[in-house]
Amino acid sequence: MNRRNAVILVFLATKISMAFWPERVEAQGLEYVKAHYTKHEFRIPMRDGVRLFTSVYVPKDESKPYPILLNRTPYSVQPYGVDRSKPDLGPHPAFGTSGYIFAYQDVRGRWMSEGVFVNMRPIMVDVEKDAVDESTDTFDTIDWLVKNIPNNNGKVGQSGISYPGFYTASGLVESHPALKAASPQAPVTDWFVGDDFHHNGAFFLPHAFNFLSNFGRPRPYPTSKSVTPFDHGTPDGYEFFMRLGTLPNADARFFKGEVAFWDEMMRHESYDAFWQARNLRPHLKNVKPAVMTVGGWFDAENLFGALECYKQIESSSPNIQNTLVMGPWYHGQWGGSGNPGDRLGLVQFDSKTSDFYRESIELPFFEHHLKGGSDPGLPEALVFQTGTNRWRRLESWPPKEAKPNQLWLLPEGKLGFEQPSDSTEDDFDEYSSDPSKPVPYISDTAIGMTREYMVEDQRFAARRPDVLVYQTEPLEANLTFAGPIIPELIVSTSGTDSDWVVKIIDVYPDTASDPDPNPTGAKMGGFQQLLRGDVMRGKFRESYETPKPFNPGEPTFVRLKLNDVYHTFRTGHRIMVQIQSSWFPLVDRNPQSFVNIYEARTSDFRKTDQRVYRSKSRASKIGVLIEP
Repeated sequence: MNRRNAVILVFLATKISMAFWPERVEAQGLEYVKAHYTKHEFRIPMRDGVRLFTSVYVPKDESKPYPILLNRTPYSVQPYGVDRSKPDLGPHPAFGTSGYIFAYQDVRGRWMSEGVFVNMRPIMVDVEKDAVDESTDTFDTIDWLVKNIPNNNGKVGQSGISYPGFYTASGLVESHPALKAASPQAPVTDWFVGDDFHHNGAFFLPHAFNFLSNFGRPRPYPTSKSVTPFDHGTPDGYEFFMRLGTLPNADARFFKGEVAFWDEMMRHESYDAFWQARNLRPHLKNVKPAVMTVGGWFDAENLFGALECYKQIESSSPNIQNTLVMGPWYHGQWGGSGNPGDRLGLVQFDSKTSDFYRESIELPFFEHHLKGGSDPGLPEALVFQTGTNRWRRLESWPPKEAKPNQLWLLPEGKLGFEQPSDSTEDDFDEYSSDPSKPVPYISDTAIGMTREYMVEDQRFAARRPDVLVYQTEPLEANLTFAGPIIPELIVSTSGTDSDWVVKIIDVYPDTASDPDPNPTGAKMGGFQQLLRGDVMRGKFRESYETPKPFNPGEPTFVRLKLNDVYHTFRTGHRIMVQIQSSWFPLVDRNPQSFVNIYEARTSDFRKTDQRVYRSKSRASKIGVLIEP
């Protein structure tokens, strides 16, 4: 029996056998939900008197008690009104047909809940009487639910994707005793170092602008009305953000002081107390419930958060079940959307990975911990290996067998595992970086941060003169990267600040097969699949808290960390590295002069000459973990 069939059998063993749910159905639908659940609406009081709006769906069957599955969200628990129900309950349809008490809550200050909303409300360090954070709100909510909802079994689970993933992770801090299982999925953990709006201090412009245009406007009183979506006036994001010009223009032209969090970001360019207080990682300690952290290898928003949440809990709470699940997914693709997870853009994964996760991993995890169902036997890490396109069960992440190695930048655009030799310290490659003509991050047109950019064909960038390209010879055997990728560069700039973007790329053979079907006529021969890419804002190379200028023309060490990968470069493929200093509009334009970029003027933007050194004494390299 293969591993997949074994896991499926475990899942089947956990199905509800009672007559009320005579058989599992693939979808619920509004008719099913109304026939099997009664909806209630409550305003649950918190310790400071603020009441949080909560919709609770209770099974009509009373032959046995049910666990509670909680989802706390800033995105609305719609529809409102006890006579109006969601068409599907739970993370995906199998939950609703298995039988749970489902609780959905508008978080403090959002939609129909009272109070004031604070983005990534900091966890309190010194707890005062009636002081609140997302941990205390979760505790008070669970306490009320288990004491007031009839026919519950005293066990609570919590899950959520993205911002609700942050609320799920926050619920692990000083958690309520009834919370037995939690699944933070793509959880936001740190908005300056690696999640959403900043990566290594660099500002992810369209994601922040578009998110806050629709999410960041004030809500002075509880309401069920949504905000009118922002109209960019063009489908071309590159053009829109070039027209925007400097960052102060965003508020002057569009926000008009109404988007408070944008204003707060513009006042905090470095990793000061404002951002440090919104770093959830230090608070994830002494965790009691079982945890299953879920993320996607191609999640453009919160890949960092999923990996960091798992790692922090693993180091601080080693005696609990702490499982990492990573699939080949974009942001939330594994959720209840019905997307099978068999591809992203032109990259195919050869199986319905999201369906497998929903049916064989997520449901059995909660069935076991909340209902006493069969143990699904989840490993420490259940991760999808791209390239070979297979699920792997590992005893640790990264795998213990993976060994460190280095890829070195070499003359004539070559890349290899042998350190440079017989060279002078002045050996370098150079290019000009012009903020008025930044390198685009995709070849197509989009108004925001696309899902597909994480696997975008990089041939359009490789052909630009302001992008350096290094690649290996075709590989003679499979080669697997397993873990973080650490570029360590020796660089110089003629300016006083600069961004450094490093991309790791899988170059397909010229004979690679085209997709079938292939409605767009895509050509996969020579396809340059982005595997991982990220940016370091140069001024933060030594400290996120204290920016430091470059000395013009002086060789300088710059180190950055790219998020983990688990990918096999197949025989005949090449490994490519691209280096550049702009990635627009994904990342805002660095003026390339040492200024507060959030207050920069047009006159601060300057064209610079960039160098990347690759000599024996000034060697630039890419640190990787290679699985045997």
